[in-house]
Amino acid sequence: MRKKLIFPAIALLGLLLLFNSCKKEYETIQSIDEAKIQAYIKQNNLTMTKDPAGFYYQVLNQGTGAPLLNKDSVFYSLAIKSLSGTSYYNTATYSTEGTYLGYLSPEAYRIALTGVNRGGKVRVILPSYLAYGKNGTATVPSNEVILSEITVSPYGKIWEIDDQNINNFLTAKGLTAVKNPSRVYTIMNFVGTGDAISSTASTITVNYTGRLLNGTIFDQNNGLTSQLNLLIPGWQKTLVGLKQGTKIRFFVPSDLAYGATGSRNQTTGSYIVPPNSALDFDIEITGVTN
Repeated sequence: MRKKLIFPAIALLGLLLLFNSCKKEYETIQSIDEAKIQAYIKQNNLTMTKDPAGFYYQVLNQGTGAPLLNKDSVFYSLAIKSLSGTSYYNTATYSTEGTYLGYLSPEAYRIALTGVNRGGKVRVILPSYLAYGKNGTATVPSNEVILSEITVSPYGKIWEIDDQNINNFLTAKGLTAVKNPSRVYTIMNFVGTGDAISSTASTITVNYTGRLLNGTIFDQNNGLTSQLNLLIPGWQKTLVGLKQGTKIRFFVPSDLAYGATGSRNQTTGSYIVPPNSALDFDIEITGVTN
């Protein structure tokens, strides 16, 4: 009787060994990502905190402003890359991103920034299963571990950031502009001698070019005719009192332009003017009807 049990026992042992070897061959994505992250941290001699969810974060600069709370608006620039250094995304120059800290997504960013002060900076490493997953994106490969650096603006109001961006632009381009009480910066290129625009109810005809501060032209028109009060607030606050024939360049903070919503192409849905964008206009006033 005992001899008859030997073969089945050996077969069962073989199956167990085969099962165990198969388990070793198929590592989970969690363990693969963890190994990549640990190797990166060791190679770069980093000190990072691991959150129970599986991501890592590090405060690079605590900042000197007020501590960030979930109810606060937070404005920041974002850089996203792979652990090998391939860049996938950077906030555009002279642009900013923003939301309430409590709404910031992914959650890892919010957790990393909680307790950091305005002006601070954090680094976050997201395992692939918390980032773009096995599908990736058009630019991010499948199962890619993502490294993000988030730099928080020292300012808590978007108009303060716009003012800084406009001043940085003027300095970089060697331009001198006058800041008016509405926070629009103006450069008068030619003073006209025709009828003055008496109010926002006036109808004007203009030639104009509109640019983002990075130089991208988002709109231009020769011979646009419109009642002034139908145009963006930055135009209304700048053009009243100017005369026909005037040529002016002016820089509009985002809250007097397209604000936090920006402006989209109605067909494609892509942004023409990104959210929170200060704008640069060249305008020639060719007609005034009061």
